[in-house]
Amino acid sequence: MSEQPEIADRSAVALRRPRLPAPIRAMRPRQWIKNVLVLSAPLAAGRLFETGVIINAALAFVAFCLVSAAIYLINDVRDIEEDRLHPKKRFRPIAAGELSTRSALILAVVCAVLGLGIGFLTAIALGVTLAAYAIIQIVYSTLLKHYPVIDLAVVSSGFLLRAVAGGVATAIPLSQWFLLVASFGSLFMVAGKRYSELKSLGVEAGTRKSLERYSQSYLRFVWMLAAGTVLVSYSLWAFENRGDAWLGVPWTALSIAPFTLALLQYALEIDAGTAGEPEDIVLGDRILQALGVLWLILIAIAVFGSKIPGLA
Repeated sequence: MSEQPEIADRSAVALRRPRLPAPIRAMRPRQWIKNVLVLSAPLAAGRLFETGVIINAALAFVAFCLVSAAIYLINDVRDIEEDRLHPKKRFRPIAAGELSTRSALILAVVCAVLGLGIGFLTAIALGVTLAAYAIIQIVYSTLLKHYPVIDLAVVSSGFLLRAVAGGVATAIPLSQWFLLVASFGSLFMVAGKRYSELKSLGVEAGTRKSLERYSQSYLRFVWMLAAGTVLVSYSLWAFENRGDAWLGVPWTALSIAPFTLALLQYALEIDAGTAGEPEDIVLGDRILQALGVLWLILIAIAVFGSKIPGLA
């Protein structure tokens, strides 16, 4: 009788065993969804499906996946003791002892070299953007990680540089509205992430010293301010770009509705304290996904509809 629970426990552990090998999991492929931001500039410009543009955007995506993977590996090596105290991060391959620190650092160097190499071969400006991202993230990890406000700014810059990378890789000029939406959208997600961490873990967990200087009310103020600025900036862009409306319909203006609802849906997750991992929200929230698809359809019609022969 006593063997039954033990067998059941072993079966449960086996069922939970990750399918991907430790080195791949340590590169955090789930977080690569953030790198889709490199497509935002070509999409907004209506040039995403031009052959040269889509190739360079795809190369920028791959390069950012590799360089960001290198940063994740380095961070996990540095934060190994803190991660072992975290209820979720302790299961990461390096913290769990599945991947040695030496192997992780070697893999990080390989990823960084490949990523930067692809970046500079694609476009010098893309290589510089990737190098800037890597330097900022390493300085953040070693010196600035536990400073409040700077913490928000640096992590937000990672999202912003992804959006900028798509523009510089494809030689597409970035408008002031695009940069405002990208900048404050990044701040919205990062402040929401910290708010969720503080609400779900509290400062007593000791996994992030910068949380000790934040309060829920302060972080709520930051992500609400960022959300408002994003919505106003996006709306101004949408109204400014409705002049070439296909079939006389202001498609960009219509896209404000799903954009606003998606912002509110994500804010709901932040307020509940469940937005600690943005990629989990994007991959798991069906309502957010549906709103994203609707927004994408409206934007696609707006930027590509008038360019289809015979339909203008």
